[in-house]
Amino acid sequence: MVPFSLYLHIPFCRHRCGYCDFNTYAGLEDLILPYVEALCQEIAFSARAACSSSLIKAFPGDRLPVHTVFFGGGTPSLLSASQLEKILQVVDQSYELAEDLEVTLEANPGTLSPHYLKDLRSLGGNRLSLGVQSANPLELRLLERQHDFSQVIQSVKWARQAGLENINLDLIFGLPEQALETWHQTLNLAMGLSPAHFSLYALTIEHGTPLSHCTNRGLVPVPDGDLAADMYEWAAMRLDAVGYQQYEISNWGWRTAAGEVRACRHNLQYWHNQPYLGFGAGAHGFAARIRTANVLAPLAYIQRLQKNAVEELPFPRTPATQSAQTIDRGTEIGETMMMGLRLTQEGVARCAFQQRFGQDLQEVFAQPIEELIGFGLLEWYGKGEEQHLRLTPHGRLLGNQVFYRFI
Repeated sequence: MVPFSLYLHIPFCRHRCGYCDFNTYAGLEDLILPYVEALCQEIAFSARAACSSSLIKAFPGDRLPVHTVFFGGGTPSLLSASQLEKILQVVDQSYELAEDLEVTLEANPGTLSPHYLKDLRSLGGNRLSLGVQSANPLELRLLERQHDFSQVIQSVKWARQAGLENINLDLIFGLPEQALETWHQTLNLAMGLSPAHFSLYALTIEHGTPLSHCTNRGLVPVPDGDLAADMYEWAAMRLDAVGYQQYEISNWGWRTAAGEVRACRHNLQYWHNQPYLGFGAGAHGFAARIRTANVLAPLAYIQRLQKNAVEELPFPRTPATQSAQTIDRGTEIGETMMMGLRLTQEGVARCAFQQRFGQDLQEVFAQPIEELIGFGLLEWYGKGEEQHLRLTPHGRLLGNQVFYRFI
């Protein structure tokens, strides 16, 4: 059986960036303390519910095995080290943690200190994901980021001094009026820091955000999609040339001397469509073929846990669960294809598909596979039982047009 992953959502920010449509809030710092208490209660509640479910019988011992923990947000680095410690202690008491547990903390440059990073490492944190987005001051201002690139350099230096070598840098391209040259400069400066991992995302103008209001009123031009595609292709070639391997549409990991790619194991859980539990306001989870979503507002989340922490609910539901949807077999197959095809090297393994669903991948999707291969968007890689279906380099630019054919 596949071990679980835990996603812990920390919705607090010092400032909500103009392009962001995540479940984040500025000015609610007074709720952090009760929120941490509620988060700990939800983690423990879910573990108790799992122990009383039939699911636990599939695993040795009496606790669910967990191999990755991810603090996302928001700005998780706004939590104090003692608050992180309290949460991780509850996780340790509630689940069977892998010896090589991956613990990721998302952080914004400017919210870190050498002492904080040393504490994080001593608590078991071993992966740091920094929201860099750009090295250009004008672009950072457009995005309403609250840091400059000198703070990125400083944060990486402090992290390494603390023993945190597994560092990811998030970058955004395809910004309004962004020139190809400034994107080159941002990526080259970021590569100069030699992180273990890059996540590169094309800017999406999300409805209802301040940036969308600006584009709708003509104050900011709409991003150039063709130019964004050029930026993406250039970045892929540039990163490959210096030793990074693209293993997912938006993600690159450093290739070690032993040939290992420094991938994010937590995100691989999503892309393999394997079980994960989401805790915190607005967090989503997928376990026992049930998709869950928590209540969005931090105060409502806190109140639900305060009132209902001892209520009995069937796993994977918790008092914070706002919706729970049972995923039928057909939907699970479609989602497994959609997520797995994001993995640019691995794709969807024919053998793994057969083992999971009892059917041959080629037989289930014969027509769309044949058509998409004909269009040059998909390809078979490997032979016999080792065959994988994956996107071609051209298909990576048109992924959404491929994915919908399998849903």
